[in-house]
Amino acid sequence: MLPASMSDREIRRLRNRLFAAAAVLLLVWLTFFDSHSLVKRVTWHHEVQELREENEHLTGEIDRLEREVRQGLSDQAVERIAREEFGMRRPGETVYRIQPSD
Repeated sequence: MLPASMSDREIRRLRNRLFAAAAVLLLVWLTFFDSHSLVKRVTWHHEVQELREENEHLTGEIDRLEREVRQGLSDQAVERIAREEFGMRRPGETVYRIQPSD
């Protein structure tokens, strides 16, 4: 209830201030606290962009690996895999493993 002594001008000023405060509160709410806030939307946008870039990279990697499979493995590739991944060696050959220092 408004006091009777307030003029129309004071009432309008009070109403405008309340409206401005409500607008500011709504803006703050939508920017930070809403379930789909502006901050979350920006974060999601960056995440989507990173995932798209990763997807492009992985698609390129898949294409490269499919080309490798279609071409088959050369003798050098088979030997490299046997040596590096399975520790195999030729007869009479001595293999020295060097541990990288941490």
